[in-house]
Amino acid sequence: MKRIYIFKRFERFWHWSQAALIITMGASGFEVHGTYELLGYETAQEVHTTAAWMLICLWLFAIFWHFTTGEWRQYIPTTDKLVAMMRYYMSGIFTNAPHPFKPTQLSKHNPLQRLAYLFVQVIINPTIWVSGLLYLYYAQWGAWGLSWLNLADVAFVHLVAAFMMVMFLIAHIYLATTGHTPTAHIKAMITGYDEEPENSDEE
Repeated sequence: MKRIYIFKRFERFWHWSQAALIITMGASGFEVHGTYELLGYETAQEVHTTAAWMLICLWLFAIFWHFTTGEWRQYIPTTDKLVAMMRYYMSGIFTNAPHPFKPTQLSKHNPLQRLAYLFVQVIINPTIWVSGLLYLYYAQWGAWGLSWLNLADVAFVHLVAAFMMVMFLIAHIYLATTGHTPTAHIKAMITGYDEEPENSDEE
C-alpha cells in the first residue's frame, strides 16, 4: 500500500471543524424552523447563531489560507477526466472498475468534486449567509433601505439553501465511503495520507 501525503494539517482542521459547525447549524436551524423540539426555541436559536458566527470566522480564515498558500487552485473547474468520473460513479463503481482519478498534492479533487465544491462555495454558501444575516438583522432593514423585502421570502430562501446543504452533506458522506475501502477517504482526512493499493493502475 502506497501512502501519499495529500491533506495538510489546516485542511483537516478546517474540514472537520466546518463539518461539525454545519451539522450543529442544521440540527439547531431545523428546530428553530419548528421541524422538531429538543433544546427549545431560544436555546436552539442561540446555538444556531453562535455556530453561524464561528463558521463565518472559520471561512474567513480559510479563504485567507487558501489564497496565501495557492490552494485555491484546487477548486478551479476542469473537464479533464470529467466524463470518465461520471461513468465511474454511474456504473464503474458498481463493477469494481479502477478509479479514473488519482489524487496528488497538486490535484486533490477529481473534476466532479471540483464542480460540487464550486457550487457550494458560489451558490449555497452565499445564499445561506446573505439570507441568514438578513433574517438575523431584520430590525435593521428600514435603516438599510431594505423595507421592500419580505421576511417570509427571506426565510424560505434560507430554508431552501439549508436543504441544498443537507443534500450535499448526504452525498459527501456517501462518496466518502467509495474508496478502495469504505473508510479509506475518511482516514485520509484524519491522517492526511491517502493510501493507494500497490497494484493500482497508473494513469
